Amino acid sequence: MKARTAALAFTVSLALASSALAQNWQILEGARPGEPTGAVSPAQPFAAQEQPAPTQEPPVVAQVPAQVPAPASAPAADQPMPVIDETALRYFASQGDTRRLEIEIARLRALYPQWTPPADPLAVPENVDSLLEAIWMLYSQGRFAEAREAIATRQMNDPNWEPPVDLLDRLTLAEARERLVNASNLDQYETVIRIGSSNPGLLTCSEVDVLWRVAESFAMTERQGRARDAYRYVLTNCDNTAERLATMQNAAQLLSAEMRDELLALERFDDAGAGEFAPVRDTIARDALAAAGEDDTIVVDAETLARVERLARQGDGGSDARLLGWYYLGHDDAQTAEEWFRMAFERKAEGDAAEGLALALIALDRFADAEDIVYPYRDENEERRGVYLAASANLLAIEPRVVLSGDVLTRIVGEVAEARNAPAAQQLGWYARAYGQHETAGQWFSSALQFDPEDEASAYGLALTRFQLADAAGLAELKRLWAGRSERIMLVGTPQAEAAPAPPSLAPAVSPSPASAPAPAPAQAAPLATTEPMTTPLAYTAEEPVQQAPPQAAPVMAAAPRPRAIQQAPARATGGCTQTLNPESLSPASALARGWCLMDINRPLEAAKAFEVALRGQGDTARDAAYGQSLAYLRAGLVDEAAVAAASAPMTAERAGELQANILSERASGAFEQRRYVEALMALDQRAQIAPERNDLMVLRGYAYLNLRRYGDAERVFQAVAGTGNRDGLRGLAAVREQTGRQR
Repeated sequence: MKARTAALAFTVSLALASSALAQNWQILEGARPGEPTGAVSPAQPFAAQEQPAPTQEPPVVAQVPAQVPAPASAPAADQPMPVIDETALRYFASQGDTRRLEIEIARLRALYPQWTPPADPLAVPENVDSLLEAIWMLYSQGRFAEAREAIATRQMNDPNWEPPVDLLDRLTLAEARERLVNASNLDQYETVIRIGSSNPGLLTCSEVDVLWRVAESFAMTERQGRARDAYRYVLTNCDNTAERLATMQNAAQLLSAEMRDELLALERFDDAGAGEFAPVRDTIARDALAAAGEDDTIVVDAETLARVERLARQGDGGSDARLLGWYYLGHDDAQTAEEWFRMAFERKAEGDAAEGLALALIALDRFADAEDIVYPYRDENEERRGVYLAASANLLAIEPRVVLSGDVLTRIVGEVAEARNAPAAQQLGWYARAYGQHETAGQWFSSALQFDPEDEASAYGLALTRFQLADAAGLAELKRLWAGRSERIMLVGTPQAEAAPAPPSLAPAVSPSPASAPAPAPAQAAPLATTEPMTTPLAYTAEEPVQQAPPQAAPVMAAAPRPRAIQQAPARATGGCTQTLNPESLSPASALARGWCLMDINRPLEAAKAFEVALRGQGDTARDAAYGQSLAYLRAGLVDEAAVAAASAPMTAERAGELQANILSERASGAFEQRRYVEALMALDQRAQIAPERNDLMVLRGYAYLNLRRYGDAERVFQAVAGTGNRDGLRGLAAVREQTGRQR
């Protein structure tokens, strides 16, 4: 009875679905609906509820080929019932293969409408032809070549024997399906389409996998309309819920949004109103939110937001909540972002949620909470470390200054030293000054300048500190280095200097650098637990000298990378170039003046653009512009661009030599940082041919030799540096002796 009931259920949909198959394949092949193609018989049957074949055995296609037409009308009552081959029916029943049994019943009912399936297929008389039984068994096992060979052998032994047409048709379809699947697996899309169009018996609901492969082939050959029609055929005619959902998921990945939405309209709903394509709609909503989280110019609609919010609340994971957090954070709603990131973090404490939560807290001026949240995850990647340093720098910059515990200060100090982060080091300098620790402040300002030699705010803090410590020589040297670049540094210690105002609090997640001078030291000293970590000297030497940078070679060390949470704020302008202006609107002479003004306020990339316009001038204007653009690119760390700019216009031998020396210095530094020590030495050798080698570059040379284990050369260089009284030379000698001692 089970087989009979299944057969009746299939028969109801056969006539309508067969007509739909014919029309859909005509569309896929480019013919207009209703026009004859000869590809599919309008009454061709198909199994509407067949499940995909198990992966452990080859799929069996139980279809009637196109060349076997269904009867145009029921046979007359007085016509005898044709002999029906029920061998396959009995065989599938004996194997307990109910899926194939149902397909076979549907096939026979479509061919012979007056035929009634047996109540008990096992009672069908067994085929007395044992050789034919063996061929059917080979077919059912997917051994098609062996079945063909067995047929040929029997025909050779018995010329009067003819194999059943049904068996031959089945073999033809099965072999075609095998070829189509192989072509699909090899991305031979045109072959897939050709085989499918030649074997329409494969393009039915019983072969949904084949329909998927054909649709994919159309999509991958830029025929999305035909791909859509193939998917639409499944969604219009096939009833298996899992296959319909998988069809929509495939279509959503390959089709345009417009075509995808067209297919979504074919969704079916249960009695409770739940749609079968809900997982697809969920994925679409998540993808839209993720894209908007990466691009803050994208605004998602309220329905999409509501859908993801519902998913976040209903689920027990944190991924949807994180998506919402990043979206709201990127769209300037830090309060809402904090709520979603906190939900995600409480469900699963992990780095991505901690990073987002910390950024939201920074935007809400809750810097202590942000530092505490992201600290355990700071080492997971550079961006997360940047967020931690941003939180720390903002925490140190709070006005009035907060008293931090010894543990918090200790870990901030350690992270800033390890990361060589100039903005955070600068804030440690202002923090120490606020509590009257001027020597410690000087150390931190000096360290910040080692990490970023162009950090004007740190140089200003160091100038103030040297003035307060009565270090006249140190202040004079600093003024010499910043002459023409910082007016306020030049005024430190002069009657014209104004009283130093308190630095404003930092803009959340924007810049850990104050835009003006720090506050005077408070009358009341900070607790010992607050100031003690600041006196800890910075240690840049490592136990293992190999793959380490020279400890005090500031000019050759690149500034620490600034993640999105730390963007250096420009120094306060001294001229009239603080406003954004397109230099294309200026004359070459005006653009040249603007370029130098922008260099004065440390905006080298903008200066480079201004110099580019000035290069259109003549004579000295062009020469000065080429020189200025080279300097701007060098300051921005763009060494190759600087070299190109230096050759863009003739300049004096003095300037050309200066630029070439600076370019080679930067190349040596860059090669060293990337551990290409031989290239660093080559650049230093080239530079030594045109300019004397400074102590800092000699230290770099020594460490390059040390990393290459050329201990004799390293010792010779460090001895020469140490002979000038330079401490870096002494440290280098100690590193050589420690390394060679370890080698012994």
